[in-house]
Amino acid sequence: MMKRTHHCNELSTADLNSEVVLAGWVQRRRDHGGLIFVDLRDREGVTQVVFSPEVDNDVHQQAHVIRNEFVLCVRGKVDRRPEGMVNPKLKTGEIEILVSELEISNKAKTPPFVIEEKTEVSENIRLRYRYLDLRRSALQKNFILRHRAATLIRDYLNNNGFVDVETPVLTRSTPEGARDYLVPSRVNPGTFYALPQSPQIFKQLLMIGGIDRYYQIVKCFRDEDLRADRQPEFTQIDIEMSFVDEDDIMTMSEGMLGALFKKLLDISIKRPFRRLTYQEATDRYGLDKPDLRFDLELKDVSDIVASSQFKLFADCVKKGGRVKAVNAKGCINFSRKEIDDLTGFVAVYRAKGLAWIKIKPDEWQSPIAKFFSDTEKQALAERLHVEPGDLIFFVADDIKVVNEALGQLRNHLGHKLKLVDKNRFEFCWITHFPLLEYDEEEKRNVALHHPFTAPFPEEVDLLEKDPLAVRSRAYDMVLNGTEIGGGSIRIHQRKLQERVFKALNIDRETYEHKFGFLLEALEYGAPPHGGIAFGFDRLVMILCNEESIRDVIAFPKTQKAACLLTGAPEEVDMAQLKELSLKTRTVKGSEN
Repeated sequence: MMKRTHHCNELSTADLNSEVVLAGWVQRRRDHGGLIFVDLRDREGVTQVVFSPEVDNDVHQQAHVIRNEFVLCVRGKVDRRPEGMVNPKLKTGEIEILVSELEISNKAKTPPFVIEEKTEVSENIRLRYRYLDLRRSALQKNFILRHRAATLIRDYLNNNGFVDVETPVLTRSTPEGARDYLVPSRVNPGTFYALPQSPQIFKQLLMIGGIDRYYQIVKCFRDEDLRADRQPEFTQIDIEMSFVDEDDIMTMSEGMLGALFKKLLDISIKRPFRRLTYQEATDRYGLDKPDLRFDLELKDVSDIVASSQFKLFADCVKKGGRVKAVNAKGCINFSRKEIDDLTGFVAVYRAKGLAWIKIKPDEWQSPIAKFFSDTEKQALAERLHVEPGDLIFFVADDIKVVNEALGQLRNHLGHKLKLVDKNRFEFCWITHFPLLEYDEEEKRNVALHHPFTAPFPEEVDLLEKDPLAVRSRAYDMVLNGTEIGGGSIRIHQRKLQERVFKALNIDRETYEHKFGFLLEALEYGAPPHGGIAFGFDRLVMILCNEESIRDVIAFPKTQKAACLLTGAPEEVDMAQLKELSLKTRTVKGSEN
């Protein structure tokens, strides 16, 4: 077998007349009668190789069977391309290889889609033949960048005193998060492991164990509904530190991201990052992950419309709800259909309607304009900074619905109106989250982040009196409207952890059973500690300027958590189930 001497993106006019051996896949083949041209592709790039009867007639005849995606190994001399044949788009575009020896390592069937940087084919087909999809240079660039990102992150953390420690993949179920993936135990029939949603408890135990600074680039698992930035198995950069406060963790994180963006993209990130409290973010942008690349801030107009003749607004405020508005500057020419489409858009986020007013030079055009007095119009104009040509949108409901609906509408308008600079990176921290929130389905308080998050010391006494008023020492890092990381200062004292469990309506028997080992560990000298976890897939997705994390994960799942390549998940035979002391049953209405 010929041994490769160079990659297909390596040779130039400096190598003229050198004998080389290249190996790779046939990107395309062109038969020009006397000459056969092949673009040979490997991970690094493309080189044109030429089969000429004048160089070797037998090899030239052999080359007639070559088709796209055949695997070749060729030996030949580097030659300058003829005048007018230079390809400036290729790094190797000035040279070609005159082939004197050919080895067809493997033939290939006709692929189900054309393997080009951009190919028009459904995602399901791409995932079914993922090994072919991975040959595309666009995806290969993503995975090389992902590799470089992981290396840079490890280097940064290693150089800052962190220790890479592996934590268990088979652990116990933690009911206070998303649904777990369960693994039955053969040795202990009737019992189950859970795949970790996060190494959260183990990294806290590592701090109690004196490791001081820990990190891990680790696989995690959550059995939840999927979307563009979620997968059932995902990778996170997991970090924990002892004897620190929020500022220490934020400074470390900003340094890591700064180094990453500078070395990967040659972009200098402005530090320190902007900080917004949860209250300020939701007040101004509706969401706790605001996209700060454009304005369009939300304005609360509840006080202005509370006494208006527009009954829907006035009644909403009287019942404790809120009315907010966003000014779509210069959008007066939106058609009625466009406005109806936006009404349907906010309905997805539980808004019951979308009121609007078009600001004309001499009038306010809207079905609701007649219900406002001149004084109320003046107040609305001042608060919303209205000018002729503007289009005002209103949502009235409880504050959570109003913020979510208008916040999502703000993002939608930002893209629709081309206000978003896709080459700009706007980071921010969101802080002072509520510790708890009320879950309507479970009819109890649940942790907004997780139950090991520390409350602010000055608000601890509210845990029993008014638990929903307690704020946490949690923080999220947001980039361009996407949460890329989140963490908190942890509870490091048993008594406080028990008080938080009680505020979550978890009784002593339950929390002792589920978390007794952690509570016991806290009694053996747990240091103050905190940490953060970054969604590595999401971060790489942004670095690669992709729309979906599936394009930065080698073998991703579909939105139904299925692997189209391998057919997982799949039924197993009865012998395996018997070994695990399990049997299946048919669920009514199931397709299987």
